[in-house]
Amino acid sequence: MNIGSFDILTAMISDISPVRHIGKVSRLDSGGVYVVGLSRVAGLGELIEVACAKGARVRAEIISMSENTVFALPLKNMAGIIVGDPVRLLPKFRLCPDNSWMGRVIDPFGLALDGRPLLKGTDSVLSDPAPLSATQRRRLGMRLQTGIAIFDTFLPLARGQRIGLFAGSGVGKSMLLGRLARQIDTDVIVMALIGERGREVGDFIERTLGPEGMKRTVMVVATSDQSPLVKRRAAWTAMAVAEYFRDQGKQVLYLADSITRFAEAHREVAIASGEPSTARGFPASTQHMITALCERAGTGVGDFGDITAVFSVLVAGSDMDEPIADIIRGVLDGHVVLSREIAERGRFPAVDIVRSVSRSLPEAAADTENSVLRQARDLLGAYDSAALMIQSGLYERGGDERLDRAVSLNPAFEAFATLVTSESIEHSFERLSKILEPASTTQNDQDAPQAI
Repeated sequence: MNIGSFDILTAMISDISPVRHIGKVSRLDSGGVYVVGLSRVAGLGELIEVACAKGARVRAEIISMSENTVFALPLKNMAGIIVGDPVRLLPKFRLCPDNSWMGRVIDPFGLALDGRPLLKGTDSVLSDPAPLSATQRRRLGMRLQTGIAIFDTFLPLARGQRIGLFAGSGVGKSMLLGRLARQIDTDVIVMALIGERGREVGDFIERTLGPEGMKRTVMVVATSDQSPLVKRRAAWTAMAVAEYFRDQGKQVLYLADSITRFAEAHREVAIASGEPSTARGFPASTQHMITALCERAGTGVGDFGDITAVFSVLVAGSDMDEPIADIIRGVLDGHVVLSREIAERGRFPAVDIVRSVSRSLPEAAADTENSVLRQARDLLGAYDSAALMIQSGLYERGGDERLDRAVSLNPAFEAFATLVTSESIEHSFERLSKILEPASTTQNDQDAPQAI
């Protein structure tokens, strides 16, 4: 037996407790299980296991406590539990990531979902540690090349930056996340699929992410049919794995799809524990839960690496002011809006450049590049403000020189927005500069773009 195997075996033995704390089920309702006998030894967030009289074992998480009773939500359904069933307090959950987890699919409890044995590391990590010191963190690092022209110019993504991807259903969100995962040059990718449909998990791994992308990815999955406790824990576990690699000095890309389902899962748990709902049904603790997760990502300190994060947000009806979108937009370093209207006319990625912002600018770009971006945004804004007039046929050329130029250049901007390439960031800026040249108003871009 080599030293590494011995260390792993030692860690597994240390998890075995010589003492078992036992309680019993005192009450059941549609919400969860009430247990007596564990109030003085258990804590919030710890797991219990009910030994059903019919032989089944049901695990649950403690979400509220009183002097004599603990209340727990089951991780699966409560079928088979009866009053009086014995309940065992499980050892505290230990997540033990390992470098061999890259290329693997795991559940929020660190168990393999891909049918192969999963090696646990020798050291455990907290699933919800405090974020790094705000005063010691580095500033945002260098720009990351994405291979997507819009992101390499208008919406740069820097090392340690945290952005939100705001989109409704069916506008190419998953496709864009997969493209970013494949193209961005990082050491490790950690992705949390929260509340995803089971059928789409395999499809995302095999087709959207692909074998090359999966090689350096740790996928944490909680499907839509699972308990809100499991879905909520998926985001925490994925972030803890990202922190494990970050602490080794590696550059990590964290992708969460979606933060909305994370918030909805927390809402179910919080309301079940007795917390009143406030804004559109979400309890007051939702804001802290989201911001605490987001603050764990970002730039590192000392020899640590960085966690560059992309959080997807589901916005029904493109409502950017709904509670979750409003909360996360305020804490992140930029927001990217995917437009259903743009997707419906066949342009992918369906990024609404006018309504999207990267807070890494202007520092992330050179002065000449910022000048190009200002000119391009000015023309895009002019076209957007007059779009209804143009579409209704009320626009007449010659009345406004700025709008005339915006209308002339719009086809070139649209073509640029679909560009996916392996060329450098500097080359993407050269393309954008050529569009803005006076001669470009009368000619199309000679380079045929490749759409996502």
